[in-house]
Amino acid sequence: MSHVESMDLRKNRREAKVNILPKFMRRDGEKLSMSEADSVLKFEIPTWDEIYDLLLNLADKIKESGFKPDVIVGVSRGGWPPARILSDLLENPQLANVTAEFYVGVAETRGEPTITQPVSAPVKGKKVLVVDDVADTGKSLRLVRSHLEEKGATEVRIMTIYYKPWSILVPDYYQRETSSWIIFPWERKESVRKVAEKYRRQGKSLEEAKEALVDSGFNRKLVERFAREMFGGSPCLEK
Repeated sequence: MSHVESMDLRKNRREAKVNILPKFMRRDGEKLSMSEADSVLKFEIPTWDEIYDLLLNLADKIKESGFKPDVIVGVSRGGWPPARILSDLLENPQLANVTAEFYVGVAETRGEPTITQPVSAPVKGKKVLVVDDVADTGKSLRLVRSHLEEKGATEVRIMTIYYKPWSILVPDYYQRETSSWIIFPWERKESVRKVAEKYRRQGKSLEEAKEALVDSGFNRKLVERFAREMFGGSPCLEK
């Protein structure tokens, strides 16, 4: 078995434990909407090595397409780690940042995204590769693209590691499509808090939230550590 095959097998095993419906389909064969996916909340927890393999494939796709960006723009905060790796893989040191604030919790959003930090480097007359970890609603990426075009970018292409089927924007480059809530290596502690708070609002306990994460492949020691650091020894999220 190859490294990629074993990686996919581990990923499928983790997702299968909590995936009530196959992939992102309803029983009638139609795709899940964002709200429907929320009602059957499931998690996908890629490792650092898995993310790196996905980014290697994406770098190859970008090279094969013939697109040579003048600057790589990471969307804060989830786009920072993959943008830095793409800078290395594409041998392009020209990195910039832009912030579009949108999310407040697991599978929850507030209103429309806004640009709270404009792009940190000049893009006028330049080809820009926008990098983020996931295209979820697609609204923040659409906003970032418009922002860069307004700043004078001649061409803007978007790359994400993951793409959600309900996104209003399909990235120019992406590696995986999923309806799961993805917990990236760079946001694990934050995700434990958000998942615990989500469960509390649903009338469920902290223990149920922790077990759901562990069943999805989250390291139990890390779950216990983060829960202890954030919620202390008392069962503050118990029903």
